[in-house]
Formats: sequence, C-alpha cells, structure tokens
Amino acid sequence: MEQVDFAICGGRIVDPATGLDGRGSVGVRNGKIAVIDMDSSVTFDPQHVVSADGYIVIPGMIDCHVHAYQHATPLGINIDESCLARGVTTAVDAGSAGASTFPGLRKFIAERSDTRLLAFLHIASHGLASAGCSAGASGGECDHLNQVDVTKCVQCVTQNTDMIVGVKVRVSQSCTDNGRTEEEVYRRALAASTESGVPLMVHHTMSTVPVAKQEGKLCCPSDMKPGDIYTHAFMPHLSHILDQDKKAVHPDVWEAKKRGIYFDIGHGAGSFGWTVAEICTKEGFWPDIISTDLHCESVDGPAYDLATVMTKMYALGMPLNDVIASVTSQPAAAIKRSNCLGSLQVGREADISMLKIEECDIDLEDCYGQIRKVKKRFIPVGVWRNGKRFDVSPHPNYPNIDSIKHGINAWDSTDVRDATKPSLS
Repeated sequence: MEQVDFAICGGRIVDPATGLDGRGSVGVRNGKIAVIDMDSSVTFDPQHVVSADGYIVIPGMIDCHVHAYQHATPLGINIDESCLARGVTTAVDAGSAGASTFPGLRKFIAERSDTRLLAFLHIASHGLASAGCSAGASGGECDHLNQVDVTKCVQCVTQNTDMIVGVKVRVSQSCTDNGRTEEEVYRRALAASTESGVPLMVHHTMSTVPVAKQEGKLCCPSDMKPGDIYTHAFMPHLSHILDQDKKAVHPDVWEAKKRGIYFDIGHGAGSFGWTVAEICTKEGFWPDIISTDLHCESVDGPAYDLATVMTKMYALGMPLNDVIASVTSQPAAAIKRSNCLGSLQVGREADISMLKIEECDIDLEDCYGQIRKVKKRFIPVGVWRNGKRFDVSPHPNYPNIDSIKHGINAWDSTDVRDATKPSLS
C-alpha cells in the first residue's frame, strides 16, 4: 500500500503537457506529487482517498492575466477569493506594478496570499497606480516618457526573477497622451523585454499602432517577438485582429501566430466580443491562452472567473484538451515556467485543480451585452495548492443583469458586433 498524505482517485486525469488523459489517481506526500497511477496498480489507504469520480483532475490552473494589487490600484482584486477559491492556483498580475511600485506588490500581496502570484512588470515605473481606464479618469500611465525607463524596468526584472515573468505595456491612445507617445512606449517595452530576456505582454486596443504591416512604422503584432503575448485577442474595438473588409482574421495576425506569438483572451470588462470570437474560431483561430483579466470591474461580470471564460471558449467549440492546455501547459510555457508549473509530474509541488462539466441551459454575456446560450459549463469542485486543500466558493450567479446593462450601453462604441443591438426586453 502506497503511503501518501492523500490520493485523488477515480477521476479523469488530463495533463496536456505529458499527454495523460484517462482514469487514474494522483497521490500526494509532503506537499508534492508522489504517485501518478494510470493503470490501477497502486493501492491507497481508503481513509486518505479523495473521490474524483465524475470529475476532471488537471494541473493547477494558471490565470495569466489578472490585476492583483488590491487597495494600491483602482483595479485590484483579492486573488484568494477570486482565483484560488475558483480553482486557480497561480495568478499572473498583468502590469499593475512598475519598477517603483513592485516592492509593494511582493510584500503586501504575493507574500500574504495563498494563491501563487507572479507578475508582468509594467514598462511605466508607477504601473497602474492611477491612470487612464484603471481609474476612470482621463490621462494614462505613459502620457510622459519620463516614466518609461528601460533601464529601471530591466533592473527590476533581473533582480526579481523569482516573481517577475515578463514586461507589460498598454499600446493604446488612452494611455499615451492620445497616442503622442504610443509608438515610442511600445519601442521601449520591446527593448526592455528583449534586454531582460522575458516575454512582452501587449495590450493593443484603440491604438495608433497599426495591425497591418506598414513601412517605417512599428506594428502590432507584426513587430512582437516569438514568445511574446498578445492579450485581449477577441477585443471588438478599433485595432482588433480582423481584416475589417473581409471580416476574417488579418493575414499579418495569422503570420504572427505562426511565428510563435501567443494569443491570449484577457477577457476583462471590455475585451471580449462574441462576434469577434465567432469569426476567429470559425477559421480555426483559437487562443493559446485563456485568461480573465479579472479586476474590480469584471469580477462580478462579464468575466466572473477563469472557469466561466473557459466555458465560453468550450461553447464556441474549442476542444476540451485544448481548453485545459490553455490554462495549464500553454501559459506555463509562455511565462517560461514549464519546469515547475502547468503539469502533474512526480516530484513537483502538488498544485491540482478538479473540475466538473455540468449540463446547463444559461445565457452568458460578452462585454457588450450580447448573449449566447451555453449548454455545458465548467465548475471548480476542488483545489490544492502545494498539497493543501482550499475551499471552493459557489459558482457565480450569472448572467448579471447589471453587467449586461453596462455592456449594452457600450455596444455602439464597438467596431465588430452583432447586427442588432441587444436589449433586456
């Protein structure tokens, strides 16, 4: 009989990193995975068995785009309540902190949270302390280039490699003095990520930087490096990834994906449109990473949690194993943590998520009040971080009427949308 602290038995184990997919058991001892049994050859003490019958057991989920700097930035949420309690063992903050504010993210959030927190460092030294759409006020974090210091950014990254996994930039007119500094900010972010040897995550919305290649001008995603991450991939505003005339994924975007650029959902409160998602997925343009962009304006809808965003992609026809890979092995690879995250392997920390797929008949909204019917949804039913089990909170009460109303009010501002404006009547 195998001596373990506990064993999760009888579930469908799915680990895209290793190719495992079948009924089996995972044994945990001293906070680490001690046994993976796929052929029922191992006996466990029944008193230490957690039944996973009817559930899917996967590596601890990674949400690659959240805003975790609670109380210090307007967007910040409590990641233990909104991530770990919803089945996510690792959250990656997407630029809430810059070089001058990063020590606080480490001391007051990472060190005090049960959720593992990693981070993309904002190219602006003050991060998202209070700028542009993060505070509901005019102005952006990169309005003045004095705050965009490549040297300080690189120094902070290289001094905090245990926690910082990349550089973040918002390539958007609203963050760059109405576009005046935008191309130079993008250039500096590319330089900082290259010099520090980490990926760049780019938020590219309503931008003066074009999607299509143009001679003598930086473009996005064409000038991103292989391994960089293009977030908000299914965003419906100006700078979306579609060829507007053909209503198809732009050829330069396809080329970027083939070069090794990761495309990330980054759902948030304004960056996911059902119409864009349907156009992309009908072409087979699936996201490499599914993430929430959870913050105070998206956590109660329309993003809710990672399982809900996974549900949306599953409803669009994304294969189950690809959905799971996009929250485990794929984000782990993107942040260069495949050696320790995103896979169930003997000797690794026991970060484990357990899900069920539940039959349902519900409406789910995008960020603009557009509704689609969902027949199956992911529900987190268990989560272990470093071998310790944490409680899972009830699934969100969706759809949220207030979220839908807010989305409908913003519908007219979108560039790609349904033919008819949604309504609550």
